[in-house]
Amino acid sequence: MNLSRRTLLAGTAAALPLSATAQIAAGVGRRTMNTVKAQITRLVDQHRDGVAPIVSVGDPVLRQVADPFDGQVDDTLLAEFIALLQRTMRAAPGVGLAAPQIGVPVRIAVLEDPATVSPEVAEARHRYPLEFFAAINPTYRPNGYKRRGFYEGCLSMPGHTAVVNRPYSVHATYTDPTGHSHRETFTGWQARIVQHETDHLHGTVYVDKLEPRSLSTTQNYLDNWNDPVPTRAARALRFHLD
Repeated sequence: MNLSRRTLLAGTAAALPLSATAQIAAGVGRRTMNTVKAQITRLVDQHRDGVAPIVSVGDPVLRQVADPFDGQVDDTLLAEFIALLQRTMRAAPGVGLAAPQIGVPVRIAVLEDPATVSPEVAEARHRYPLEFFAAINPTYRPNGYKRRGFYEGCLSMPGHTAVVNRPYSVHATYTDPTGHSHRETFTGWQARIVQHETDHLHGTVYVDKLEPRSLSTTQNYLDNWNDPVPTRAARALRFHLD
């Protein structure tokens, strides 16, 4: 897979001649590339027929900005790594999983939502099936000003859920594992998944964006607030709902 490499070298360019800056940048790039390659190789070898452990909130890998994927591994190993992410996501089960969630700080995520919910919930949340895809170096930006708030959770923070007000629709860009670039617009629950997983690649967890008074254990949510739209919870718990 041929993706151009982008190396960021901060704070040294003004103080060093161009040749020295280039040498340091190349060294940083090689170290980053070798580290990511080693991590991916180890995980694929250890969990070739199984699933990887999911990293929990508090692990520093979830708080760092992941490195862009720029060819750290070849196509074969990349495909095996994506298959590992897919198996791990489905086994959890979840509707998305980012590489940092299994300990690799590289900008790769997998997404899939069978949307096995009732017609009432599907309509209220605009939650419809999302076919599996892998997104490499994804980005998103809001499409318009409409926002919606719903409870969401995270595989890296099991047992809790909270309302996050997010843009209802986003424009997203990403590269697929074959190297083809995509520009797509996602709406409703699909947009929520895209935002949640892309945020992971920038060191952001959903709890950074939640409505604090909505935070609940999963069991309390199921017992008290499991409505198609969290209007009742927002009124009772006094939190903002877009």
